[in-house]
Amino acid sequence: MSEVDKSLEFAMSLIAYSGDAKSHAMEAIYAAKKHAFEDAETKLKHAEDALLEAHHIQTNMLTKEAQGDEIKMSLLTIHSQDHLMTAISFKDMAEEMIDLYRKIESIS
Repeated sequence: MSEVDKSLEFAMSLIAYSGDAKSHAMEAIYAAKKHAFEDAETKLKHAEDALLEAHHIQTNMLTKEAQGDEIKMSLLTIHSQDHLMTAISFKDMAEEMIDLYRKIESIS
């Protein structure tokens, strides 16, 4: 597989897993809003699992680069990293929002 193909596969996989994580985090927020906290926690776990897969891909590429393998940087590669950072932030915010919905329910 060529370096360009490897970089493309890396970027697309990172975007896919990051997108899945963000979607699951959003679904967790929607579930918490309906006071379905068990469902929210399950969806949050799915988000964490997707982020773990994304981190494995990222770590693999960083390891290859550290070992001297040249990694082709492209706008798509940078875009994939942006997706990952956004998904991580989104998951963190979802955790906070779920906690807030729990507190709101306990006050009501």
